[in-house]
Amino acid sequence: MAEVARVYHALPPAERAKAAIFADNYGEAGAIDFFGPRHGLPRAISGHMNYWLWGPRDYSGEVVIVVGSSGHDLPENFASVERAGRVEHARSMPDEHFDLFVCRGLKAPMAEVWARIRRWH
Repeated sequence: MAEVARVYHALPPAERAKAAIFADNYGEAGAIDFFGPRHGLPRAISGHMNYWLWGPRDYSGEVVIVVGSSGHDLPENFASVERAGRVEHARSMPDEHFDLFVCRGLKAPMAEVWARIRRWH
């Protein structure tokens, strides 16, 4: 959570005001929603399980912090992708180590992207 908060708070104020935090899975999204308020983070969005049903909230996709993605497909969806941090912990599973990306300029309307990112597994 501290690393996500560091990346979020490092954004310029104008970007921070519209930044979404997109988590690759519902566990990461739930952690951000539960622990994030004490770090000044907005609610997360995710295409995984029931989080997809809740939609992209009011986020436009102009600025998105991506949590838990390998980053390989991000350039297909965003005009700019920047590795901004890394989450690791000595006692965590290997799949719990991941980079954080700040992505800017969603290439398609959020509603169109949202319709295709749903994952039920």
